[in-house]
Amino acid sequence: MKILVTGGAGFIGSWVVDTFLKEGHEVVIIDDLSTGREENIPNGAEFIKCDIRDSEKVEKVISDFKPDVIDHHAAQIDVRKSVLNPMHDAEINIIGTLHLIESSLRHDVKKFIFASTGGAIYGEPEDIPADEKTEPFPISPYGTSKYAIEKYLGYYNYVHGFEYVALRYANVYGPRQNPHGEAGVIAIFCSRILSGMPCTIFGDGSQTRDYVYVEDVAKANLLSLSAPVGSYNIGTEVETSVNDLIAELKNSSGADFQVEYGDARLGEVQSISLDVKYAEKILSWTPSVQLTEGIQNTWDWFNLKPKS
Repeated sequence: MKILVTGGAGFIGSWVVDTFLKEGHEVVIIDDLSTGREENIPNGAEFIKCDIRDSEKVEKVISDFKPDVIDHHAAQIDVRKSVLNPMHDAEINIIGTLHLIESSLRHDVKKFIFASTGGAIYGEPEDIPADEKTEPFPISPYGTSKYAIEKYLGYYNYVHGFEYVALRYANVYGPRQNPHGEAGVIAIFCSRILSGMPCTIFGDGSQTRDYVYVEDVAKANLLSLSAPVGSYNIGTEVETSVNDLIAELKNSSGADFQVEYGDARLGEVQSISLDVKYAEKILSWTPSVQLTEGIQNTWDWFNLKPKS
């Protein structure tokens, strides 16, 4: 297949591109390099620097390449930044995505794979792990923008027969994650430990997340190429607190680093994990990398990475 991957120079996107290339697919990447990095771009993929808000350039790329599938990972991913600037979040995550969808319709793209969020779309559900029947109630502009696109995709499917898969990711972590900014707590902690800086926990550290390893996420994207229309949770069904992450990192790093606590942040959920039985049933997907192994892999990657 010919696959266009947006955000393919980023953390998750580059792993997805790697997986597609290994299966023999032809891949073109578009990325504005605002958070992605050229060194992440896998050999064998064509790279075009492009902001998804640039509708004319997006149109030209899709018209020239004529992809069978668009796998959409380009996004504003920081919950806290979305709280501070909801319009900027919407310009990228809603308007930018609609440019892609509209162009897909004009150029007969067969399927649209959308990187959604399970960590932010459900808000504070009563029952955890949350399954796909849990009513979404996002409490941040980021979660709201992702849910909005799922609803738009439902509209385009109903009216135009446009096929899509929305993958509702838990908190994705692993090698290549960008430690700069405020998204990706495991990457941030690894970077701070190596810099001799304290790890800052916002809140008391009891807040829980579902951490899923990036290689497992990339496999979910591969399986989505032949999956039926719908939204699928991609997680582990396991809640892990931030305090538990600190303990895992102390074991992986062997370092006795300092931990500081700060005020909790607006827009952050207290507890979430994702039920993945539907993905197991329909996609034949299950997570294979346990947290201890995944954190060790991530720590080793950061530890061996050339210091910039």
